[in-house]
Amino acid sequence: MRLTGAQVFDPIHGFVERDVCFDGGKVVEAADGPVDVSGCYVIPGLTDLHFHGCRGADFSDGDPQGLQTMADYELSRGVTQICPAGMTLETEQLEKICRMGAEHRKHSKSGAELVGIHLEGPFLSMAKKGAQNGAWLQNPNVELLEHLMDCAEGLVKLVSIAPELDGAMDFIKAVSDRVVVSLAHTTADYDTAKAAFDNGARHLTHTYNAMPPFNHREPGVIGAAADCDHVYCEIISDGVHIHPAVIRATFRMMGKDRMILVSDTMRAAGMSDGAYTLGGQDVTVVGNKATLADGTIAGSATDLMACMKTAVSFGISLADAVTAAAVNPAKALGLYDQYGSLEVGKAANAVVLDQDLNIRAVILRGSVVHGAL
Repeated sequence: MRLTGAQVFDPIHGFVERDVCFDGGKVVEAADGPVDVSGCYVIPGLTDLHFHGCRGADFSDGDPQGLQTMADYELSRGVTQICPAGMTLETEQLEKICRMGAEHRKHSKSGAELVGIHLEGPFLSMAKKGAQNGAWLQNPNVELLEHLMDCAEGLVKLVSIAPELDGAMDFIKAVSDRVVVSLAHTTADYDTAKAAFDNGARHLTHTYNAMPPFNHREPGVIGAAADCDHVYCEIISDGVHIHPAVIRATFRMMGKDRMILVSDTMRAAGMSDGAYTLGGQDVTVVGNKATLADGTIAGSATDLMACMKTAVSFGISLADAVTAAAVNPAKALGLYDQYGSLEVGKAANAVVLDQDLNIRAVILRGSVVHGAL
């Protein structure tokens, strides 16, 4: 397949008009079968490294069919790689979801490619637990993480922790060469967060949410991340979690090459308003806002493609938004040699968008799997 006439995303130059060719599931130099997509954008398939569920399913359920439902829905929304996130759960359930992820990776024949697992919990702060279940929170535990990594057969790519907890610094030193350590659900001050980043943490989970604010005298975790060029910063651009002005300011402060758009969706994504659950807690969804009974925001109902489109509506350039939704998450997970751009040799996972950024077609391994060309 050779797509012609479109504006194609380039990680260095933004959008350029050129052909993009697919053959044998890879991006190639040249191919037959020209398809005219003039007036469209062609972007790499997105990678969501922080979402919990969609279409009524949640990764934490430990249900294989539910995970398949999630993978299928995400693919339909232009998310061709997924790294679903667990919640703070009992150890037995954490083991179950990790094993399920490994089995899905080996046997699934459809849907977005499962490229990792994100453990958002149980090593988080009670004071900033948000929608996490406080009954199962615990201090960072190297042995437990290694056990879960074994259960997942190497798929655990990211673990979120609160760096102020007992043993956190030793934990970071012990595991940061094998898994991405992210700071999250934390009361840490600037010095504690900076020490965590200096010791090997290199990621910030849903920046601004469930952490102290960025204050002119107490810059906190966000200030520490700004001072550490190796740290990627997630942000939820759904129009609920973060004010548009803060989205714009954070892209300027951190730079486009360190920003990662995430959806943080729970099972209500792709569903109607109503009552749902997240991590065993009741959640009410109205529009794209999900809340616990006390009003705490509980995940999102807006998928990553919609978050990317929302970021553009907030004033983020399309090229920067694609960088944050496709390039940077692949880099953060150590998968940029396979995914995240339309460079020759990489997986032929792509999305064709019209001028209004609506999905015209989703391409997985060189084949159109949603929409039409």
